[in-house]
Amino acid sequence: MTLPQPRESIVRVDSPTEQRNPRTEGIDRLPTVDVLRMINNEDRLVPAAVAKVLPEVARAVDFTVHALRAGGRVHYIGAGTSGRLATLDAAELVPTFNTPADWFVTHHAGGATALRTAVENAEDDREGGAAEIRATVRPTDVVFGLTASGRTPYVLGGLAAGNEIGARTVLMSANPAATPSVPVDVLIAVATGPEVIAGSTRMKAGTAQKLVLNAFSTAVMIELGRTYSNLMVSMRATNAKLRGRTLRILREATGLDEPECMAALLDADGDLKVALVRLLAGIDSVQAAEALTATGGHVRNALVALGAVAS
Repeated sequence: MTLPQPRESIVRVDSPTEQRNPRTEGIDRLPTVDVLRMINNEDRLVPAAVAKVLPEVARAVDFTVHALRAGGRVHYIGAGTSGRLATLDAAELVPTFNTPADWFVTHHAGGATALRTAVENAEDDREGGAAEIRATVRPTDVVFGLTASGRTPYVLGGLAAGNEIGARTVLMSANPAATPSVPVDVLIAVATGPEVIAGSTRMKAGTAQKLVLNAFSTAVMIELGRTYSNLMVSMRATNAKLRGRTLRILREATGLDEPECMAALLDADGDLKVALVRLLAGIDSVQAAEALTATGGHVRNALVALGAVAS
């Protein structure tokens, strides 16, 4: 695992997302389908821009995995679209990967009300962001700020407070030359360029944030062993659909028939990981649970330790 390089300073410039896009100046004169094509053409630029910052995302993943293994947490902090996307990402990790509810914490300018309705001036409250982080963050944690412009005061205040506490800090923006002088461990600046509609950062900048958050949190879960191959083996089966998915995943991973997989799940009290290790290693559920405990819940590492699969 490689830890990040020395902290980087952020220099203030105008945000590209506020600039007028010369490719879309005539968008209001087009037929509907051509409006959609123009938007789609701009959207296609985003994945390539995200690809250019993957080394920075990887650094954030590596020290986040280290932090979570050491008992730390991830604190997303954002305003507007950025905060809403961060809240969505954190909310989906619990049912998808059965993460502890406090592993990913979100701080949104304006609080829960602002998730649905704009709260005026909340994003300008630098001290408010700092106060939230000071009240909840520990030195073992990671503070991950999201702001399209790279200069939202609420987010920067939170990052500055994270630095004071000694937490690792990450800033994601759509401003490659970004804004102000708050040092961070990793700067993820995605060059999404001018928006289809100037300043509408829920569009390309928001898409980039969603792609990075998806990649970041999923990679963290993979590194922590909450998948086996490309299968969700840590999911929480809280309804009939998910219970059916659990059975399908076990059948897919083992190649065994439904009755045998169902019996293994029942014997493991519905714990997919335990049932999977039990079947692949040819041991009982108690031994499977012990192997998983010894490897921090990492299925592949447990199977390697038991000699059931290659590393």
